[in-house]
Amino acid sequence: MTEDYGGLVGAFPYAFRASDSRLFRSYVVVGTVATAAVSLLFVTALVGVIAATSGGRGGSLTLSRSFFAVVGLFVVVPLVAPVLLVARRHRRTGSTDRYDAALATTGYLFLLSLYVGLVISVPPSQQTTPAGSLAPVVAALYALPQYAGVVPPLVAAALVGLCHRLFR
Repeated sequence: MTEDYGGLVGAFPYAFRASDSRLFRSYVVVGTVATAAVSLLFVTALVGVIAATSGGRGGSLTLSRSFFAVVGLFVVVPLVAPVLLVARRHRRTGSTDRYDAALATTGYLFLLSLYVGLVISVPPSQQTTPAGSLAPVVAALYALPQYAGVVPPLVAAALVGLCHRLFR
């Protein structure tokens, strides 16, 4: 396949068509929905941050706005990276189902790590008593310090890059 996909948005349908891996194709769909939802969430929250910090004082707290945008990028980039890497590989050299499936797996792991990170960072005043078969796991995650919530997504994002290096 030597057709061009024309940028970020075109990479998603291109990667879906080019890959024979069902796992990867499912990640393209799930990753697209997750990326759209996370992007919408961050844009909406950024509007709220701008409204809350504008106050008419001319540039107050612009660092917090910028930091918020950077955090949004650090969440979105690992979500789209598996799709972009597979699309690039199919366009340039051709890919294997093994590579596609491995990157899809790391994409799903990143999604799971976002959830785990969010559970860890829930403020104590908003934590509910865990119930069910995962209650001990949730209780252990609640017991961790809130700032540890950044660790699972960082590790999972690094795994996306590592997987790309190992399976290429």
